[in-house]
Amino acid sequence: MAGGVALAPGLIHHPGHLDAAAQAALGREIEAGLARAPFYTPRMPRTGRPFSVRMTNRGPLGWVSDEQGYRYQATHPETGEPWPGMPETARAAWARLAADAPPPEACLVNLYGPGARMGLHQDRDEEDLDAPVLSLSLGAPALFRYGGLRRGDPTRSVRLMPGDALVMGGPSRLVFHGIDRLLPEAPHLLAGAAEVRPGFLPPGHRCNLTLRRVTRPGSLRRA
Repeated sequence: MAGGVALAPGLIHHPGHLDAAAQAALGREIEAGLARAPFYTPRMPRTGRPFSVRMTNRGPLGWVSDEQGYRYQATHPETGEPWPGMPETARAAWARLAADAPPPEACLVNLYGPGARMGLHQDRDEEDLDAPVLSLSLGAPALFRYGGLRRGDPTRSVRLMPGDALVMGGPSRLVFHGIDRLLPEAPHLLAGAAEVRPGFLPPGHRCNLTLRRVTRPGSLRRA
């Protein structure tokens, strides 16, 4: 995996990996699929408590959560339609930053509004835990918190800005991580937002894409 700042072994921050043009292109690619796969509100297993983050997916498989549990499936849980194709800008970022891994099969798209957050968790619903997870950020900055392999391990935090990429792989593939809160957008970011911000992402909102390999190469599981 090329370049970047190592926050921990295998946890690599790539500040500004997507320039303004790439961010705008990625936003358009996401927006183009929303009629077929709109954002929806997932719910926690068992309790049915709604997430504060809204979600959709791109690619052959999508991650969903409801009262029955966490899982990957090939269709949108509300429309029943197959997920739209993987955004090309996101796929290209994977090819650059996770070149040694098999292609991603799921692109989870999270939409954070003001006050939304994501508690500490592990990404461990995939069959292939050897491949890294790649995160791409658009819109408002956020405070990303990460710890160790146990929930009670000490944590640190780093700001994720629009255009940043984050790779979680190797020893850090299963670290606990989450989003504490969104941060105010700096005036210089707001000044250039008209050229970058897609219509679905108003000021004060953040979009995060998480690319994942779900199955092991050669698996008989079908998307």
